[in-house]
Amino acid sequence: PFVLMIRLFANITAGHIIILGFLGLIFIFGEMTPALGYGVSVVSIIFYLFMGLLELIVAFVQAFVFTLLTALYVGLAIEEHHEEAIPTSSTNENIEQKP
Repeated sequence: PFVLMIRLFANITAGHIIILGFLGLIFIFGEMTPALGYGVSVVSIIFYLFMGLLELIVAFVQAFVFTLLTALYVGLAIEEHHEEAIPTSSTNENIEQKP
């Protein structure tokens, strides 16, 4: 579970850092020249929408992987239940025939 937590945290954090970096470009280029800031803002917002959609897809994939690996870990941790040997009728006949 710790490995799954780190995996999920790293993927979500990386996506958010990329999104914040591109939105930060709007302010950086806006301080240089307002016209350049408007041009970069259009590109940054389009890229932001693309990254938001990509983050949503990554969230679903992470949920699937998390569920799959959790089921695998739980399945490996649970001991299988073995039924006790129940004597059948043929073994009972052999036991009864002995003097």
